[in-house]
Amino acid sequence: MDSSPVDIVKEIPGVIRVYKDGRFQKLSGTDIVPAGNDPSSGVQSKDVVISPETNVSARLYLPKTPTKNLPLLIYFHGGGFIVETAASPDYHNFLNLIAAESNVVIVSVDYRTAPEHPVPTCFNDSWEAIKWVAGNCREPWINDYADLQNVYFAGDSAGANIAHQMAVRFGSENPRLDIYLRGIILLHPYFMGEDRIGSEGEHPWKPFLDEMYILAHPGTSGLDDPLINPDKDPKVSDLGCSRVLVCVAEKEILRDRGWYYKDILHKNGWRGDIEVIEDKGEDHVFFLSYPSSDNSCSLRKRICTFIIHM
Repeated sequence: MDSSPVDIVKEIPGVIRVYKDGRFQKLSGTDIVPAGNDPSSGVQSKDVVISPETNVSARLYLPKTPTKNLPLLIYFHGGGFIVETAASPDYHNFLNLIAAESNVVIVSVDYRTAPEHPVPTCFNDSWEAIKWVAGNCREPWINDYADLQNVYFAGDSAGANIAHQMAVRFGSENPRLDIYLRGIILLHPYFMGEDRIGSEGEHPWKPFLDEMYILAHPGTSGLDDPLINPDKDPKVSDLGCSRVLVCVAEKEILRDRGWYYKDILHKNGWRGDIEVIEDKGEDHVFFLSYPSSDNSCSLRKRICTFIIHM
């Protein structure tokens, strides 16, 4: 790109650079890896088109020796609603491990990202993917192996926000979808709010996270938008499942919001079971960058246990 530094009007380090003429440059999350067979785990993956009109797709994962009626995990990647895809190397590697260790079929949704496609496009694309799963009897990996009465939504960071929003939509809109949502798994969920909680105000990344959401959703009313602050969502108690697992990290800015999410659900009358687990000494989405670490392995075991004990 030929623009000089003086042409930059906004930069979120490691995420995006915006120029005064309206162009932008995404600074991460642009690398991709192909689907196929993972030699280390034997997990197979393939890409499928969900909507030719909107170009929404998904990457499917199948364990090495699949059997009928496996749990189905619908996963939403992170990236601040701006970067990353279902084909990003970190997500591909992570979901290969999840498919192998939890013995699940996975649908990793490749929703469209901002600023080309501002929020709420990511939510609408993700809902289309859920409806595609529920109504699809022609995709053999889903039809032959997945149990649609044993479904989980999961995601990390912005993807965890999407998983939460999809569960709220599932519970509040009472859709006639032939799936049973057993629970949701929120890994370092990207929730914010106008009022600072815990150590948020002291964290150097706080201004950037605020700016990131406003950039991704230019039509937002602010950080108390129900799409980023579940405490302001009148439908939050309609969460369409009875079990929630939230994982946070000690050093990340989103830690306190993850813990507060439990209070939000309970004070609004949601009657399910929620567990919040904190990984000491870790930062945001460490499990993507260091998959072999002890804490990363423990987190994946946590996911497996949550799914098995339905």
